[in-house]
Amino acid sequence: MTAIAHRYEFVYLFDVINGNPNGDPDAGNLPRLDPETNCGLVTDVALKRKIRNFVALDRSGGSGYAIYMQEKAILNAQHLLGREAVGLKNESKEELKKLPKDEAKAREITAWMCANFFDVRTFGAVMTTGVNAGQVRGPVQLAFATSVEPVLPLEISITRMAVTTAEEAEKQSGDNRTMGRKHILPYGLYRAHGFVSAKLAERTGFSDDDLQLLWNALINMFEHDRSAARGEMAARKLIVFEHENAMGNAPAHVLFDAVKVQRAEGTEDRPARGFADYRVSVDAEAMPKGVSVRELL
Repeated sequence: MTAIAHRYEFVYLFDVINGNPNGDPDAGNLPRLDPETNCGLVTDVALKRKIRNFVALDRSGGSGYAIYMQEKAILNAQHLLGREAVGLKNESKEELKKLPKDEAKAREITAWMCANFFDVRTFGAVMTTGVNAGQVRGPVQLAFATSVEPVLPLEISITRMAVTTAEEAEKQSGDNRTMGRKHILPYGLYRAHGFVSAKLAERTGFSDDDLQLLWNALINMFEHDRSAARGEMAARKLIVFEHENAMGNAPAHVLFDAVKVQRAEGTEDRPARGFADYRVSVDAEAMPKGVSVRELL
């Protein structure tokens, strides 16, 4: 497939109701926060995980759409698949040690990895452990998502009506209830920025079909990521900027500044509790020459 020919940037808005969009393991799984502003954070890694999971469900591991960074995946085993695919099947341990220095073969393996793994040709990967499968800079990159306004995490007490072992039951008097904690945000609207480089896509083979799959994943990935911990999460806006050429026609920050997220009239004096409390506007007249804007959601 032919690589994309245009550069893109995008603004992605999603929200959460009574859930934890991205727990921080260093803070007892509290929702991630910027300590200076108290705005919520969701890492790029968390968003990429949801995109990978959606593609795995949508394409069911079809040809060209396997996922390299699978949950519980053994990465070196993926590299071995690439090695065997380019005809390197019977090397001794001594020859395998020399393989990283064989640049031609390493490039063949890298090309095979890009062709077969959607997330490698999309996000890139460092594949130098075990058999050297190369390093790939992905054409698609995401920044951390930040909540539009400060958020207030709540700690909710929960009870469990069972125990895990008979010994635990004997130690308790009365019923078997045990107490636990759950961290949620009553509401938070998050904004993330993304970048798609046509020049890097030339190196990985990231195609127009891959781009459409990426948009589809961003729009629908929360529909297949439900859990009690995350409450109600939904994609709200996907605003895409397309440049006329591969190098681009304007700096990304100029385009992002054209998207404003503000409180709806009459809601400014109370905490936001839904997407209807906000208004999103795009200043189409501020678009630099050579850049077009579309709202895909």
